[in-house]
Amino acid sequence: MTKSELINRLYLNNKHNLPLEDVSAAVNQIIGRMTDALGGGGRVEVRGFGVLSLHERAARTGRNPRTGEAVQVPACYKVHFKPGKELKERVNSEGVGG
Repeated sequence: MTKSELINRLYLNNKHNLPLEDVSAAVNQIIGRMTDALGGGGRVEVRGFGVLSLHERAARTGRNPRTGEAVQVPACYKVHFKPGKELKERVNSEGVGG
């Protein structure tokens, strides 16, 4: 599901007849606050869905696949997602595409 598909589904299923612009603004605000939290080194926990957190990857020596030459890869942070219990149960009970 893309962000625009999420916005459209929320818009079509909203019980308060919110305009599409308001639904879009709300989704953008939520994603923006999540991005801010992660960008500031924090974590985002949505009960029943999961936790987004940062994991540090140490600097390492990699290889250029084209030339085989050794390349230094600097340390960086990667976003890690750990699914919540409800999400795991739902995915496992319904299966992929269910």
